[in-house]
Amino acid sequence: MKPSIFLPFLVLLLFVGFPSSKSSSHDYGEALSKCLLFFEGQRSGRLPPNQRLRWRGDSGLADGWMGGVDLEGGYYDAGDNIKFGFPMAFTTTMLAWSVIEFGDSMPSDELSNALVAIRWATDYLLKTISQVDRIFVQVGEPLHDHNCWERPEDMDTPRTVYAVDRDNPGSDIAGETAAALAASSMAFRSHDHGYSQMLLENAIRVFEFADTYKGAYSDNAGVRPGDELLWGAAWLRRASEDDSYLNYITNNGKTLGAEDNINEFGWDNKHAGLNVLVSKEFLDGKVYSLQSYKESADSFMCTLIPESSSSHIQRAHLQARREQHAACDLHCIPTPHYANYLSRTSQTVNCGSVSVGPTSLQLQAKKQVDYILGDNPMRMSYMVGYGSKYPQRIHHRGSSLPSKADHPQPIACKEGSIYFNSTGPNPNILVGALVGGPGEDDIYDDDRADFRKSEPTTYINAPLVGILAYFVANPLS
Repeated sequence: MKPSIFLPFLVLLLFVGFPSSKSSSHDYGEALSKCLLFFEGQRSGRLPPNQRLRWRGDSGLADGWMGGVDLEGGYYDAGDNIKFGFPMAFTTTMLAWSVIEFGDSMPSDELSNALVAIRWATDYLLKTISQVDRIFVQVGEPLHDHNCWERPEDMDTPRTVYAVDRDNPGSDIAGETAAALAASSMAFRSHDHGYSQMLLENAIRVFEFADTYKGAYSDNAGVRPGDELLWGAAWLRRASEDDSYLNYITNNGKTLGAEDNINEFGWDNKHAGLNVLVSKEFLDGKVYSLQSYKESADSFMCTLIPESSSSHIQRAHLQARREQHAACDLHCIPTPHYANYLSRTSQTVNCGSVSVGPTSLQLQAKKQVDYILGDNPMRMSYMVGYGSKYPQRIHHRGSSLPSKADHPQPIACKEGSIYFNSTGPNPNILVGALVGGPGEDDIYDDDRADFRKSEPTTYINAPLVGILAYFVANPLS
């Protein structure tokens, strides 16, 4: 499995000295609304009557038949037509975390949209775990799909189904799926108790599978699935308040790599997010066996503060799969979540000679968000549809090809090449899509072919939902 990868366009603002314009002002409410709307453009399956991005149509209605299972639904994770379960589960966890922490800050209609976005994913994830000791983790063949430029409504490439099971385990994707279902159960708790309980019960079952049949599904050589097991346990602890998951984290942390203290957070590396999440348990309950997680979370936060003496995350043009992590290292890291935890317990972060409080962390997150929305050298919003200047030629099949309404005839695999190679703007605006963004030189060429810069993903948009919701209620200055 190798989902789309992106340039580190957000490993830039904190350390390059580019000032955010004091006179600039962003409408975080508008950005939040559009950020959520993006997910409707990524839907697979039969679309509902209230679908707002009308240029999309039904797709993937027979997904799963090759494996004898119903796998209709879910999301295409990026600009292609593959459904990858691992990043989809991470996307779901991030959306749920946003609602758990900042749902109260969302306007009621956007909270409803967020819950709809979560449920579109969780309904699909429940289908992927419908068989005992098996998880369906992918639909579609990347090599065939990436060789075509066609609308999801037209796709005729093989919809091969891939799964992990007891003989071919995948603790990483199983652990993330458990986390997604557990977190989502919390998001729905006060809105649909029955659905919430079902999600939690299935999260418990999937975690047992992940822990019983250990092994990594990821194609990263040498990757241990320990961070996802701890991540899943941490979410189950929070959702169920069951002490057994707390004991699991305490007893297995060292064995599963919790002390690796990797300053990274993305769909296949949860270390920084895990440290933040578990730190809440330490801060709230003073569970001293978890103090190392708080120390690791503090260490990561210090790398984000320019005034600290810590080694900072530097701007870098990282290679291959790691590029997407750089994009997530700063804007996807739940800095406002941690700031909230610190604020509620009157705590600070000790960064050597500097003591960092919640407000400093919030301001760093705000700089990153404002950079995305237009406070950058290009004076361009990197969220499609926000502001007067934004990417017009994103690397996205459905957006760049004419809609079924405008072109009812099927567009075959290679027939879409003329649209891919066009220098004109995409005919369909994928509102709210966050692109990969500029390179280390802060230049964005708006080139459809440069997928590292111009392709959006669900797992980059999802963490931004909570951050934007936070700034809707707390705009700062």
